[in-house]
Amino acid sequence: MDVPDIAPGAIIYLPVRSPEARIFIGDAHACQGDGELCGTGVEIASYTTIHIDLIKGWTLDWPRLENEEMIMAIGSARPLEDATRIAYRQLVYWLEKEYRIPQFDAYMLLSQCGIIRLGNVVDPKYSVGAGIKKSYLEKLLS
Repeated sequence: MDVPDIAPGAIIYLPVRSPEARIFIGDAHACQGDGELCGTGVEIASYTTIHIDLIKGWTLDWPRLENEEMIMAIGSARPLEDATRIAYRQLVYWLEKEYRIPQFDAYMLLSQCGIIRLGNVVDPKYSVGAGIKKSYLEKLLS
């Protein structure tokens, strides 16, 4: 996916579609601009420690990311518009289900303060992250 926000401290939620699923975490980047335009960030060797929890009974269609500052849904597709639609649609579902924000209110909120990140734009599928800062959600829920 190569979304720059997948970094130390981030929680990544991935759909599992196989009883014997495996995980591949890919290459480590010291830095990368949005889009990874020429097919590489500053790639480095790394020792990476990950913690995996299986959340049974939870259905997830697309990857999600959460860090201290924001939540983000990630879509991958071609063309870029489809990846963006998937990411924002998934974020709207997340806001509706987990934060009890009505669907059309969530669309309006994201039109005003949504964040969009380009991940990978060099592979067969583009990756887009659609996010919102938790500070906005905290204000709505207080």
